[in-house]
Amino acid sequence: MAHGHHHNEEENETRSSLIRIAVAALLLVAAVIIEKKTSLETWQLLLVYLVPYLVAGFDTLKEAAESLAHGEALDENFLMSVATLGALGIGFLPEAATQFPEAVFVMLFFQIGELFEGIAEGQSRKSISHLMDICPDTANLERDGELVTVPCKELRPGDMIVIRPGEKVPVDGIVKEGSSSLDTVALTGESVPRQIGVEDEILSGCVNLSGVLRVKVAKEFGESTASRILELVEHASEHKSHSENFITRFAKVYTPIVVVAAVPLALIPTLLGGQFSTWLYRALMFLVVSCPCALVLSVPLAFFGGIGGASRKGILVKGSNYLEALSRMDTVVFDKTGTLTEGVFEVVAVHPEIIEEKELLHLAAHVERFSTHPIAVSLRAAYPEEADDCIIENVREESGKGISADVNGRRVCVGNPAMMEMEGAGWHPCEKTGTVIHVCQDGTYLGHIVISDRVKSDSAEALRALKSLGVARTVMLTGDHEDVARAVAAEVGVDEWHAGLMPAGKVEKVEALLATKRSGRTLAFVGDGINDAPVLARADIGIAMGALGSDAAIEAADVVLMDDKPSKVAVAVAAARRTLRIARENTWFSIAIKILVLLLAAFGVATMWMAVFADVGVTVLAVLNSMRALK
Repeated sequence: MAHGHHHNEEENETRSSLIRIAVAALLLVAAVIIEKKTSLETWQLLLVYLVPYLVAGFDTLKEAAESLAHGEALDENFLMSVATLGALGIGFLPEAATQFPEAVFVMLFFQIGELFEGIAEGQSRKSISHLMDICPDTANLERDGELVTVPCKELRPGDMIVIRPGEKVPVDGIVKEGSSSLDTVALTGESVPRQIGVEDEILSGCVNLSGVLRVKVAKEFGESTASRILELVEHASEHKSHSENFITRFAKVYTPIVVVAAVPLALIPTLLGGQFSTWLYRALMFLVVSCPCALVLSVPLAFFGGIGGASRKGILVKGSNYLEALSRMDTVVFDKTGTLTEGVFEVVAVHPEIIEEKELLHLAAHVERFSTHPIAVSLRAAYPEEADDCIIENVREESGKGISADVNGRRVCVGNPAMMEMEGAGWHPCEKTGTVIHVCQDGTYLGHIVISDRVKSDSAEALRALKSLGVARTVMLTGDHEDVARAVAAEVGVDEWHAGLMPAGKVEKVEALLATKRSGRTLAFVGDGINDAPVLARADIGIAMGALGSDAAIEAADVVLMDDKPSKVAVAVAAARRTLRIARENTWFSIAIKILVLLLAAFGVATMWMAVFADVGVTVLAVLNSMRALK
């Protein structure tokens, strides 16, 4: 797997850097001893010090030379090279003390800083590669009745594979034999195992916990859920946020300014009678301090960490620009069905007039026996023992009204008020909200059954959490009837709701809301994906919920919540704000320290050692701070 290979490369690099730094440090100590014990000429001393200098700084000098050749001169390697070579050169000025040990030390310390950065970046990559571990390397393929172990990349749709307990699911497929429970924590952040049986879809990245499963492969390795998620997270760094873009632009402008400023800092005081070597030294120090590595590194790292940290909770953010947008979220628009509600209809009340409750359900279930409508399905679910000896004939669907049938020779009608009027049955409305199904037999009203969609257990809590994060407006859009929408809106506590909308109507509503939001703030749309793709794409941030398996939603959305919990939206906002706060802390902290040491350097209080510490030290601290975003 390419990923593991990449990982080893990183480790080797770290090891060789460590060895190089250790060797250079020993050589530096040796050089200082030689200088103390012998009385060498300046040029001979230079040769002694050049050995540790080149061991420590060869890479830096090489990269500086390369970027100069490509005309992209002014990066941190260039600044370091100029400053240290300058410090080596100062020793030849008649009035100066030699700065050789200092130049070597600066280079050495710079390398230590780079090493830390490498380690930190490796760490944040690792936390994302903990996601990478959701893809196993091999699978057990059935070939001619034998089980063979093959690399996952070789699996093709239609192959049969066996997944034993404790193994990770290599590719998406359909279970053909066996039942088990799956640990989906790597994909959803959800710790409760999911039950799975024959003909269920099974997604790569889950861990099979209890039973042996025979699975028919549905998608190739690269197309499977886990691979796609990894790809999304890997590419997240391509969508840069404003902060990151700003930092890159800042460094491009800032470095030339510093280099140009260093020249007069060396020359003007000298012309006014100062000592040239002193001011040249200060100018060189000014260059070392001004190096913007802490900024350039730690801000992208904070975002990288934030995206990795969110993915551990089952929240995929497709780029740091979306993290930034999430943190400024002001309006949240929810789709109702499947997002705030389960999207599963069930019988919530039975109001019989003259017969028993059970009898009423019994008749309704019989009449609705062959319909595939969700309402019919929920009626049958409420009365499962329908295989009795009743005789059902002449089932007729009355378009827009309901269904009638002869049950044991008596005409039973199940439907809306229009159906009752047609039959001349004296129906009456129900005080409960939901879909009301009326039942009559031979023109006599028997009562009604109320069916409604369950609100998710954490919907109300999700809206409270968003309010407490300071989100100004919460809106619910639905294609459902007014009264149903009103009941759900009251139960979950949204600020406003709009019912009876077609998909195009949802887009219009979102556009109207986009026009009225506060400037600099963002609007998020949360939907479950299948028919919400146009709205997801239109909002500032499209958040797809319960996207395990829904490709359209994963494609269209900017943020993907892998499980069905609306409360994850608030978790995502909190994580995004935390990441931005860390990026900001890094920015201000590094700028403040820089300015302080620059001032000290200009007044000759700081030494080159302090200058390097300010640079590398700040970078290391900022990088460590960025690592917090992973948690």
